[in-house]
Amino acid sequence: MSKRPKFVAGNWKMYTSRGVAKELAAAVAQGAPAGVQVAVFPPSVWLTTVADALAGSAVGLGAQNCHFEKEGAFTGELSPQMLLEAGCRYTLVGHSERRHGLGEIHDFLNKKAKAALAAGLHVIFCVGELLAEREANQTEAVLEKQLTDGLAGIPAEHLPNLVIAYEPVWAIGTGKVATPEQAQAAHAFIRRKFAALFGEKSASVLLILYGGSVKPENAADLLHQPDVDGALVGGASMKADSFLGIVRAAV
Repeated sequence: MSKRPKFVAGNWKMYTSRGVAKELAAAVAQGAPAGVQVAVFPPSVWLTTVADALAGSAVGLGAQNCHFEKEGAFTGELSPQMLLEAGCRYTLVGHSERRHGLGEIHDFLNKKAKAALAAGLHVIFCVGELLAEREANQTEAVLEKQLTDGLAGIPAEHLPNLVIAYEPVWAIGTGKVATPEQAQAAHAFIRRKFAALFGEKSASVLLILYGGSVKPENAADLLHQPDVDGALVGGASMKADSFLGIVRAAV
């Protein structure tokens, strides 16, 4: 087993009301066990509400997206500086729902990652293949392209604040889940590629999370693979008991 810490993050996507977000955050803050890094990513409109609910706890707050400019005429966007002021420690960059649903391309995501890291945020950079790409044996080629282009030019001093999330797109919200062996193989490839880009030392401490229909029932088998350092949880993060079940499985 690696000595890297385990990290479980909950992506609430475009769900929750203000009251639900406040309740859910408070329950996670109260129930999260020691020994696992935990963070939640509510819709941006609830960031300050959730920040208040998490105050005094070890649970971190993250945003689901950020822009790469500090300020400007970018209607609907939030800058890294705004996220920090709202209480965020983390931001997601490159979630598949933004890559494939909203057409965000490698260069655009690269700008976001660099800007967020430079501002002092921790970035969870998401990568993963479509079902057609896996069936065509293109998983490693897709991951290599996403990592090489998406992380180009990130300075060495910002690497400690970078986390990678592997999310096979075919397993997000579908009920399908990569087998522990499939997840391990992809995570091991990501770590090898990261070593080629940034060196063995950086790769050895890099946290790589698995995302894709993670539930309390399958979490332990996934999270105890040698290169799986945690989970980016979608649907199961919207209920405190299921999310905390996954967190406990990481201990």
